[in-house]
Amino acid sequence: MTKYTLEVEGMQCGMCEAHVNDTIRKAFAVKKVHSSHSKNQTVIVSEQPLDEQALREAIGKTGYTVRAVHSEPYTKKGLHLFG
Repeated sequence: MTKYTLEVEGMQCGMCEAHVNDTIRKAFAVKKVHSSHSKNQTVIVSEQPLDEQALREAIGKTGYTVRAVHSEPYTKKGLHLFG
């Protein structure tokens, strides 16, 4: 799995966050998506690689601007009771 962290400009409130999240869910098969207008950030977890340009275009059509896209391998954080 891959974790994508996007710098998204233009989100002002929770409704903006929901709009970006819904757009991503409709356009891509993702496991998780979370946006924060206070951090100007959207975090996506996907099993399949995502096309960075397609991400920029989908979000751009909603009126927001993707300033940067960072990706890294994602490993689910487990609950460690011992050790």
